[in-house]
Amino acid sequence: MADSTWQDLESHRDQHAHESISDLFLSDPGRAQRYRTQLGPLLLDYSKNRVNDTTLDLLGRLASASRIAEARDAMYRGEPINNTEQRPALHTLLRTPGDQVPPQVSGESNEVQKARAQIRRIAQQINHRSWLGATDQPVTDVVHIGIGGSYLGPRMIDEALSFRRESPIRVHYVANVDGHHLDDALASLSPSTTLIIVVSKSFSTMETRLNAESARRWLLTKIPQEQLNKHQIAITSNVDAAEQFGISADNILPMWDWVGGRYSLWSAVGLAIAISNGPDAFDELLSGAHQMDQHFASAAWPHNIPMMLAMLGVWYHNFLDADTCAVLSYDHRLRLLPAHLQQLDMESNGKRVTRDGSPVSASTGPIIWGGEGTNGQHAFHQLIHQGTRLIPVDFILPLKPDHSLPEHHHQLVASCLSQSQALMQGQPAEQIEADERVIAHKVMPGNRPSNTIMIDSLTPKTLGMLVALYEHKVFCQAMVWGINPFDQWGVELCKAIGTEIYSHLVDDTPLNSADPSTRSLIEHFRNVHNGQ
Repeated sequence: MADSTWQDLESHRDQHAHESISDLFLSDPGRAQRYRTQLGPLLLDYSKNRVNDTTLDLLGRLASASRIAEARDAMYRGEPINNTEQRPALHTLLRTPGDQVPPQVSGESNEVQKARAQIRRIAQQINHRSWLGATDQPVTDVVHIGIGGSYLGPRMIDEALSFRRESPIRVHYVANVDGHHLDDALASLSPSTTLIIVVSKSFSTMETRLNAESARRWLLTKIPQEQLNKHQIAITSNVDAAEQFGISADNILPMWDWVGGRYSLWSAVGLAIAISNGPDAFDELLSGAHQMDQHFASAAWPHNIPMMLAMLGVWYHNFLDADTCAVLSYDHRLRLLPAHLQQLDMESNGKRVTRDGSPVSASTGPIIWGGEGTNGQHAFHQLIHQGTRLIPVDFILPLKPDHSLPEHHHQLVASCLSQSQALMQGQPAEQIEADERVIAHKVMPGNRPSNTIMIDSLTPKTLGMLVALYEHKVFCQAMVWGINPFDQWGVELCKAIGTEIYSHLVDDTPLNSADPSTRSLIEHFRNVHNGQ
C-alpha cells in the first residue's frame, strides 16, 4: 500500500469534503461525457460520484503504486499469485482462445481445450436426445448438485439466459444440505429420465456429497446399480473418489486447483449452462469474458473499467467510511447476480492479514448486497436515500428487452435513472410544499454516489463481460489492500466444528470443543427432535 499516495488522498478528502456531486456538474458542463467509458456494448457511467479530476489522478497513482498491472500480468502468465496455497489463479485461461494463450500456460490450455470438447459433446448428446438412460429413454431433466461457486455462478447464468433457451431439457440446481431443497427438486422427476451432475473439486464437500448420496439412492429406486453410470456425471479433481462413487472415467470432467470455486463457472462446472442454453451460448459467454480480460490487460487509466470500479470502491470504503456497496440490477433475469457477486467479493476480500501474514493497515472487503429493480424501490431503497449510512450503488441496466411489452421497459428504465438522479440531487427543504411538521421527514440529503452500467441487451456475451468485470474489480481491490483474494481459510474452522457436532448427534461421540451455549442448544434440539 503506497503510504504517500494514501496520505494525499486523505488530505484531498478533507479539503473537498464539502463538495457535492451536483456542484461538480455545474462547474464542469462536460462531466457526463468525460466520466464514462465504453467497451463495445457495455457502458460505465461514473459521473455521479464524489470525485473530480484530482481525485481520479490520485486514485490512478494509488493503483499504480499498488502494482495492479504487474500483478494482473503475473496472473495471466500463470504465476502462483495464490501464495498461501502456492497455486496460480488461471480462471482467465478458461475463456482464452487457444491461439492467444501465453506460452507459460500452454500445457494447462491443452487440458482446457479437451474439457471444452467434452462439454460440447455431452451437451449435444443430451439435447439431441441421444444420451439414453438405463431404460433407453432420453434425458429430460438434469439435476446439478454443488454449493458455493459450484452453484451460485452456474445458476445465476442459467437464470439470466433462460429467456433464450431452446433446449427441451429442464435443469434443476441443488445446493443446501437442508433436505427440503433436494426433496423439492426431485419431487416431480423420474429417475429413468434424470441425469445427476455432481460438482465438487474434492468430491468430499459435505453438502454436495450428502445430496449426491441421497440422489443416488433415489436413482436406485428405479435404476439397476450396474446402469447408474448412464445417470451420473462428476466434475471434480478427485477422479478416484468419483469412480468409487460409481461414476465411470468417461463421465468425469476436470476441475483444477488453479481455479477457485467462485471463478469456476467458466470451466466444466458450467456444463449445465451448456446443456440448457446450448454449447454455442456457452462459448459466447466465454467470449464476452475474454473481451473484458483483454480490456483489463490493455486499457490505461482512467479508461480501464474494472480498475475504475475498483478504485472508486476503495475511495468510498477506505476514505469515506462506506461499509457496504449495493448492486441493483434492473432486469428480472439478473435477480441472482447480487448473490453471485456477494460470494465473489466477500469470500475473496474478506481478509484481515496481508499476503505476508501481517495485519492489514486498512479496512478490507466491503459488505456486498442488493436486489432487483424495481422491487427494491418498495423495500430497502429508503435506507439508501434517507438513512445515515453512505451506500455507493451500482445500477445495472440492459437497454433492449426481449419481451414485447415496451411500456414495461420504459417504466423500468425511468425507474432506474430516477433512482440515481434522486440519490445525487436529493430534495432540500425549500423545494417541499407540505405541512411544516413533516418537511424534515421529506428532506433527502442527496450527494449519494452511484455508477450506472448499461449493456445494449442481455446476451451470453454481455453477461460474460459483466461477470468478468466484477472479477477483475475484486482482484484490483485486493492488490490495493495487499491481500490474497484466491484463498478462503475462514470457512475451514466451521467445517471442522460441524464435523464434530454431526458425529456427536449421530454416533454420540465425545463433544470436546463445544461451549456451554452450543451444548445447551444441542440438548434442546435432541429433546424436540425426539419428541420430549
